Amino acid sequence: MDTNLLSLLKTSLSLWVILGCSFVAVAAALERVIALWGFGGRARALADAVGRALFRGDVEDARAQCERSTSAAADVFLAALVAMVPRPSSLGGRPPAEVPMERIAAAVERERQRVNLRIRRGLWMLATVGATAPFVGLFGTVVGIMTAFQHMAQTGQGGFGVVAAGISEALITTAAGIAVAVLAVVLYNALNTHAQKLALQLRLLTEEYLELVKEVLPSLRATPPPASAHAGAPRGAIPAPAGGEG
Repeated sequence: MDTNLLSLLKTSLSLWVILGCSFVAVAAALERVIALWGFGGRARALADAVGRALFRGDVEDARAQCERSTSAAADVFLAALVAMVPRPSSLGGRPPAEVPMERIAAAVERERQRVNLRIRRGLWMLATVGATAPFVGLFGTVVGIMTAFQHMAQTGQGGFGVVAAGISEALITTAAGIAVAVLAVVLYNALNTHAQKLALQLRLLTEEYLELVKEVLPSLRATPPPASAHAGAPRGAIPAPAGGEG
C-alpha cells in the first residue's frame, strides 16, 4: 500500500493538491489557536484596570494601560478615551466643543467591529478546504479511472482484474480528500464557535465599559487635565487642542 501511495504521489496532481490543503488547514487552525489563546482573560483584566483608572479620574493612566496591553480589546477601550477629547470649535475664540456620548459610543462600536473581524481572520480558509477537498479527491479518482481504462484499451486486455489495481489507487484520492475535508470542517466548527463566544464576551465588556464612561464622563470633564495630558498620542490618537483655559 505504501508503494502504491508513493507511486500515486508521483503521478497524481490531485493528491498533491489535497496534501497542500491539509497543510493549509492545520496551519490556519494553529494560527487561530495561538492568536485567540487567553483573549477573554486579557480583555477582562484590561477592562478592570481601565475601569479603576477612570473611577480615580486618571485618564492618562487608563490610556497607559491600553498602550501597554497586548489585548486586542485595548483598541476598543482606547477609542473612547480618544473620542472624549474635546474638538476645537469651528468658530474662532470659542472653547473646544464637548463630544457627545453618542459619538463616543459610535467610535467604540466601530473599533469593536474591527476587532471582531480580526477574531475571525483566517477561518475562511478552513471552510474553503472543507468544501473543496472532497471534490478535488473525486476529480483525481475520475482521472485515475479514465487512465486505467485507457491503459486497458491500449494493451488490448480486458477484464476487471486488469483495471482493478488502477481503480484502487485512484480511490485513494477520494479517501484522502474526504479525510482532509472532515478535519477542516471539525477545526472550523470548533474555532468558529470559540470566535463567536469571544465576540460575545467582547460585546458585553464593551457595553459595561460604555456604561462606566457615561457615569464618570461628567466628573472627568469637570476636572482640568494636566499640562502633559496628551504627550505622546497612543495608537494613532488625536492629541487634544492646546490652549483652552479652565
